[in-house]
Amino acid sequence: MILIHGQQIMSSDALKKRKAKVLRGEGGTPEMKRNRDGDQQDVRVYSEEVELDGRDPEQDYLQYKQTCESLAKLMGEIQELKANGAKDGSAEVEQRRMQSCIHFMNLKKLNRLAHMRLKRGRDQTHEAKQKVDVLHLQLQNLLYEVMHLQKEISKCLEFKSKHEEIDLVSEEEFYKDAPLVISRPHITKEDSHQLTLARLDWELEQRKRLAEKYKESQTTKEKIQKTIEVKKEHLSSLQPGLNAIMQASLPVQEYLSMPFEQTQKQTEIARHLPPSLYVLFVQASAYGQACDKNLCVSISGDVEEAKALSKPPEDSQDDESDSDAEEEQEKTKRRRPTTGGQLDDKRREMLKRHPLSLCLDLKCKDGSVLHLFFYYLMNLNIITVKTKVSTSTDLTTAVSAGELLNSNTLLNCLYANDQGQETPNPANRYQFDKVGIVTFADYIEELGHPYLWVQSLGGLQFPSDAPEGVCRGRGSSLSASHMESTMKLLRGRVQSRLALHKQFASLEHSIVPVSSECQHLFPAKVISRLARWTTVTHQEYRDLMFTQHVIDAGLAKETDLYFMSVVERGTARLQAAVVLSPRYPGISPLFSLSLSWKGERSGRTDDNLRAMESEVNVFKNELQGPRPGHQLLTNQLARLCVCLDVYLETDGQDDSVEGPREFPREKMCLRTVRGPNRLKPFKYNHPQGFFSHR
Repeated sequence: MILIHGQQIMSSDALKKRKAKVLRGEGGTPEMKRNRDGDQQDVRVYSEEVELDGRDPEQDYLQYKQTCESLAKLMGEIQELKANGAKDGSAEVEQRRMQSCIHFMNLKKLNRLAHMRLKRGRDQTHEAKQKVDVLHLQLQNLLYEVMHLQKEISKCLEFKSKHEEIDLVSEEEFYKDAPLVISRPHITKEDSHQLTLARLDWELEQRKRLAEKYKESQTTKEKIQKTIEVKKEHLSSLQPGLNAIMQASLPVQEYLSMPFEQTQKQTEIARHLPPSLYVLFVQASAYGQACDKNLCVSISGDVEEAKALSKPPEDSQDDESDSDAEEEQEKTKRRRPTTGGQLDDKRREMLKRHPLSLCLDLKCKDGSVLHLFFYYLMNLNIITVKTKVSTSTDLTTAVSAGELLNSNTLLNCLYANDQGQETPNPANRYQFDKVGIVTFADYIEELGHPYLWVQSLGGLQFPSDAPEGVCRGRGSSLSASHMESTMKLLRGRVQSRLALHKQFASLEHSIVPVSSECQHLFPAKVISRLARWTTVTHQEYRDLMFTQHVIDAGLAKETDLYFMSVVERGTARLQAAVVLSPRYPGISPLFSLSLSWKGERSGRTDDNLRAMESEVNVFKNELQGPRPGHQLLTNQLARLCVCLDVYLETDGQDDSVEGPREFPREKMCLRTVRGPNRLKPFKYNHPQGFFSHR
């Protein structure tokens, strides 16, 4: 044994002997072992695990540090001895080497003990984790059971019996009407469950009584139906006699202007109209009967073809039809149509109209009639309209009035921005692309205009912005709500165009007609006169220098009518470019002025010319005249002549020049000019008869 730092350390030989004893079972801890004879004997076995239980980890740690220090000290001594010349086999070096080996063995033992402690700690941790997992699973099971119980409780609480859906009579009525055998007040008033059962019994009793009444009512109904059928048979037998009476009464109907026969025929034909035209027929007829006796509705077209369209095609299996089909097939094989021919056929099929059309004749007070022909395009699902105006008297031919009653432009912009040039149905754009149609405007002359208000009259409505004033709805309600306003606008449009037609005939002869109701708006003597009144195109209007401000403001559109008037007095020549809206007189004409006198002047360069434009454009309400204001245009031209007189007569002249004035003062003015702009007095005051500034 060797003593190091107060501890006994066995030598290598002692350790070998100790290990041999352990292997033979002679050392270590005592254990009981049976011999061959079956007797128990005490066997001591060395085990580090048993030793580990009795060792202190802190002491092992201190021993580890001491062993490391001792080992380092021995290594230093060996190095010092070798440095002093000691040989490897010397006793001093061998002794220290042996002690170092003993320290290494001690370190190995401490290392094994440390690993054993680590393994034991891991095992204990794993066992603890397993216990925690078991407890967690138990907790999850308990929570699941709690949740299941809560669901069952909720189901029980939310359970609704079928009797709760039955609307039972109130308790007061139950106790009042139910017999005592069912109500049993001495029991039900104290027990709510018994009360509910009793009320259900009373409900069942009442339903049985109602079922019996229902059977009795059904029997009565069958008897009444049989009576009705007998009467129907009797009435149907009267039909031939009634038809004979109607035929005999035709002369009487014509004499009394009560065409019952014609109305009946129209009603029969109307059954074959497409839905949109049928809506228009019904609403127009109803409006004519109720509000407008001057509105006549009629149906024209091929009735048999319309009936064929409504019938499903029948498959014929005759030999003749088979032979015809074979002949047609042979012809198609011989003559293959070209691509252009196929497209033309598809276009004609795409733009095909319904065989029946609707005609509305709108009579005006002066005897003129507006004929409206409505057509339905079956594949495009839109309605188009064509127009024609008939007058009681021949209108005087006026060159400038050529476009007023033109059927292509007569109804333009009846509502704002409704020009009727393109189809209002968005789906038609994709249909046109398939057959190569660029724009619907190319076919308007043949098919008519698809105005938005026409679609509204037929109960059609598409996902697009409706024109101003159009009511939005569906089917008959849309047509009915729009019928009255449209009929008024149509009649007003015809009357305004006829009035303009007469006025243009006078204007072309240099006569500005002023009615007796508007004489007070102008002085008795007007010297300036209308020299010329002609029509101009939209492009010619745009080329004028003094109309650029109107064009820039967007007040000159292609749908408007354009005219040029020339007012003269002496050497002065006033040009007035006029924009006439299709909605005249609702939208007043717009004048742009240019004066040729002592140079060229316009409203952009001369403040007084701008004031003259204001007199006819801004203060138009003074010139409106009696309703509905059809004389507005001629009154504006008359006011323009008066303003030119005032402009020329109040212009300063050189007093040094001898002779009479070119434009002597004929008008009485309070002040000839006013303000830094030297504005002239253009406002006429009636009945005083003088002119003043505004």
